[in-house]
Amino acid sequence: MNLHEYQAKELFARYGLPVLPGQVAQTPEEARDIAAALGGTVVIKAQVLVGGRGKAGGVKLAHGPDEAYDRARDILALTIKGLPVRKVLVARAAEIARELYLAILLDRSRKLPLIMLSAAGGVDIEEVARTAPHRIVRRHIPLEGLRPYQARALLKPLFREGSQLTQAADILMKLWRAYSEGDCSLAEINPLAVTPEGKVLALDAKVILDDNADVRHREWEIWRDPDEETLGQRVAREKGLSYVKLDGDIGCVVNGAGLAMATMDLIKHYGGEPANFLDIGGSSNPEKVTAALRIITGESRVRAILFNIFGGITRCDDVANGIVQSLKQSPLPIPLVIRLTGTNEEQARKILSENGLSATTSMDEGVRAVIAKAQEVTA
Repeated sequence: MNLHEYQAKELFARYGLPVLPGQVAQTPEEARDIAAALGGTVVIKAQVLVGGRGKAGGVKLAHGPDEAYDRARDILALTIKGLPVRKVLVARAAEIARELYLAILLDRSRKLPLIMLSAAGGVDIEEVARTAPHRIVRRHIPLEGLRPYQARALLKPLFREGSQLTQAADILMKLWRAYSEGDCSLAEINPLAVTPEGKVLALDAKVILDDNADVRHREWEIWRDPDEETLGQRVAREKGLSYVKLDGDIGCVVNGAGLAMATMDLIKHYGGEPANFLDIGGSSNPEKVTAALRIITGESRVRAILFNIFGGITRCDDVANGIVQSLKQSPLPIPLVIRLTGTNEEQARKILSENGLSATTSMDEGVRAVIAKAQEVTA
């Protein structure tokens, strides 16, 4: 789950990270009142879950309450990368002498947290990684965790002045606590700023939480922004489905993440384009099947749907019942191809046959068939 900046800063503040005071506003009037309470120069930032806010005009300075009103009004009228701006963060501004980049993220290849540090802060770090990778320092955090002496050693080349080094090392240790105790997959500060007076501050915050840990963090629910979710994402979350929208035209309903990846690979192999990753998991509750079809048929670009089920814990007859129930409730306007094999396969075939449906046992055959049907619809 991605957090808005104001939410990420709330998390950082819990761990003592030096974030500047600010509040979120949904109207220009609220922004004006917050700016008046903060005093001095403030920064108005669009709160949307995409990057590139600054380039899109979503980050502006305001030198007083009336100017904050004008800036908030302009930003709240924006749509950034397809997302309307519904709220802004009004925060105290700071003078900046230096900008750095600091983040902790999960390195899945090494199965360890990874610190990324760069003197090139305040810019697109992906562009720095592409054009000047030597400017990014990468250090893995061992299983026993990060120690203060390790933090100081890592940061010393970038902070020669002792006071700044102490502050930066403290920030890194607190960021590590927020990352590990908060079950984050990313905790990023960009920029990590040094003021002319030598203070080191976290001026921006980006956090991605690991959804698999939500049972340990009931407070996360108040951070979830339903306005930032599509209908498909919301239904998938409520029904316990793993769903990622893609750009193709072949909808996929699969049980198990590995099989889902293999299905998408095979679709690509035979010249098709998957429209989604959708894993109904080990459970074969018919309601999940119905929800999966509702999600996929809600995507206008989908031209055909493939059910690819390898029954282990998942029972093929439950999946078949789910397909039948869903079609009775809402007939499909596009072709459906079914591949079923495994637990209760024969019962599933009987259920499908009694309702005018059929299924193949071959994954290759099913993929080729669904691609052909999608091409027929397109033609």
